[in-house]
Order: sequence, then structure tokens, then C-alpha cells
Amino acid sequence: MNEQVQPAGDPLFNPLAPDFIRDPYPHYERLRTIDPIHVTPFGQFVASRHADVSLVMRDKRFGKDFVERTTRRYGPDIMNEPVFRSMGHWMLQADPPDHTRLRGLVVKAFTARRVEDMRPRIQEIVDQTIDAVIDRGQMDLIEDFAFRLPVTVICEMLGIPEDHREVFYKSSRDGGRLLDPVPLSPEEIAKGNQANLMAQMYFQQLFELRRRSPGDDLITQLVQAEEDGNKLTNEELTANIILLFGAGHETTVNLIGNGLLALHRNPDQLALLKARPDLITNAIEEFLRYDSSVQMTGRVTLEEIDDLGGKRVPKGESVLCLLGSANRDPAVYPDRPDRLDITRPNVRPLSFGGGIHFCLGAQLARIEAEIAIATLLRRLPDLRIDDVENPEWRPTFVLRGLKRLPASW
Repeated sequence: MNEQVQPAGDPLFNPLAPDFIRDPYPHYERLRTIDPIHVTPFGQFVASRHADVSLVMRDKRFGKDFVERTTRRYGPDIMNEPVFRSMGHWMLQADPPDHTRLRGLVVKAFTARRVEDMRPRIQEIVDQTIDAVIDRGQMDLIEDFAFRLPVTVICEMLGIPEDHREVFYKSSRDGGRLLDPVPLSPEEIAKGNQANLMAQMYFQQLFELRRRSPGDDLITQLVQAEEDGNKLTNEELTANIILLFGAGHETTVNLIGNGLLALHRNPDQLALLKARPDLITNAIEEFLRYDSSVQMTGRVTLEEIDDLGGKRVPKGESVLCLLGSANRDPAVYPDRPDRLDITRPNVRPLSFGGGIHFCLGAQLARIEAEIAIATLLRRLPDLRIDDVENPEWRPTFVLRGLKRLPASW
């Protein structure tokens, strides 16, 4: 620990503190400047510079080692808890060869071609969503707008019947705490278990339905999958559907919400995008860079690392990669990285991770956000966010997003 740079009572990295959640970026700047590979009170190494974050995500000396990492943090019985047992089967938490097998079964649903073919349907959903609220003159941009699109898209991809979806539109968005680097309380674990068991019960029934009456959807494909004789076990199937459902909407909701807030906090950029709708593709990359909906990803050292940003990291240690900090590193974005600039050249945010765990749904998320934001600006040009200064953020760190964002026109 760098005691000399840490005033007592003011830790450099306290990700669940209210002012950190409200605006983590000044904290990141301090980390990059003062202690770029910082060790937390829990013994995790925190990488905040672009070069270190990039290296850790792509280097084969780092992996996930989920079970070992989790038992080190919570004790040997933790994997008996249903929510952790389920997470242990996520491809997001798996290392090769399991990761290769799991991802290989799912990747076909997310090919560039298939995703590009979804544009007309995404446009239709966005238009229907706006049609439903346009006469009211007001809405919550999160619940009424940003949330419905990705939930509908992932429900359709998975083959969740239309008359089952209302529960998904109304479902709570509490799952984000599971990914935070601060350990969960027993109450939070119990809550996670309950939500996980409910999801398992639902999806088990859906698998039976798809076995009896197959559809043209991802669940049918996975139920039928026979890749090199590697069927998914029922537990793997359930866990990865829960992962795809969560990852398939959570991050996109936040990308749309954070992007709209950033635009309305920067009226010059909002005016520019309205005047030049052709900038939307670059604008999405800049939203991803400027205020990423995923702020952190983690790895474990599979061997001792002699020198990571000047520090030795023993084998088996957790390294937390601050994507939101790397995205504003002046070493990569020398031209005012803390400013939103939708014309910024060469924006390559790390928001979708990197290496073998690069986000499967990255292109889908980009297209959903692009169509959602462009359509909203076109159809509701005089929309105003009620309070751009003090919006209500969700109390989670890794998944950064707004609880609500009331707007009127």
C-alpha cells in the first residue's frame, strides 16, 4: 500500500462511495497519476492506465480462475450458494477449454451478418416505443425508452414468448452488484440466490418447451447444440442464458441512458448531432469512451508477473481493469480526454473488454444505441431532460447507469 499518497480516511479507490458513483473520473485521474497499479484493502491490484488495462485483458498469463478467486474472497463454502454456482458456469468467468466450448456454441447467433439483419426490427421496436409515449409529453428515458428496446431484442433472440415478457420489462435491475469488487453481504447473497433460482425455474420450463416445439431462436439452438459431441449440461445452459439475458440488455440500457445524458450535458454536441445525423456512428464510440456502461473487468494472474506497471504481482492475485479510466487516459487521448467530442478521431474504447472475453454482443449494442438515439433526436427534437445536473445513478460501480432519467417535450 502506498501509505504516503493516501490521506487517512480518503482511500484512492472506494468504488461504492456516493461521490465515486456520481462521478468516478476525477478519482481515476488521481489513480493514474499517483498510483497506477493500486492495491486495495481486499488485496486486489487495480490497473487504471490504458496500456496496463490493455495488456491484462489480452495477455495469456491472466485468466479468470473464478472458483479459486471466489473461494479466496468468501471462504470454501461459497460455491454452494446458487448464485455463485451459476456464475461459475458463465462463459464470462470461464478459462479455456471451457470458455472456448461455451462461446463456440453461442457465437453463431451474434455474427456480423445476423446482427446487421436485425436493423429493421430494431428500428420498428424503437418507433413503437416512441409511439406509445409521444402524446404524453413526458417519459422516463430509462424505463420507458432505453430499457424496452434491448429487453425486447434479447427476448426475441432467446425465443421468450411474447406473453411472458411483461415480467422481464418489470424485472428489477439489482443484479449489477454481483459484479462489483466490494464483497457482497449475506443479505445481498440471499437476494441474488432468490433471483437466480427464479430465473432457473423459468428457463428450465422454456428449455422443455423448446425441446418439444423448436423455434428459430438461440435457446432452441443451444438445446440442440452438438458441438464436437459437447452438449451443454442443463446447469451450463441455464447459467449462460441468464448471463446472455443480463448482458444482453443491462449494458445497452446504460449505453443509451449515459449517452443521452452526456449529450444533454453538452448542448453544443447535441446541436451538432441533430444537425449532422451522419455522425451517429462515431458518436456512439465516443459515448462508450466518455462514460462506459461497464467500468471494470477483472482477471487473475495465472503465474507470477514480474512487472505490471512497475509492480510485482504474485500468482493467483486479482487484477481489476478500470475500463472507464483507460478510456480517458491522456496517453491515448491527448486532446482533452474529459471532454465529450462526437467528432473525435480514432476512438477505440475498451468498454467491450478485450482478448478472448471481448463482448459477443458489442456490434448489437452499438446498433441498438445508434438507432435508439438517432430516432429519438429525430422524432422528439425538443426533448429536454428534467435535471441534467443531479441525475439518480444506480448504486453499482461495474455496471454504470442511471436509475431514472425523466424528460419532457
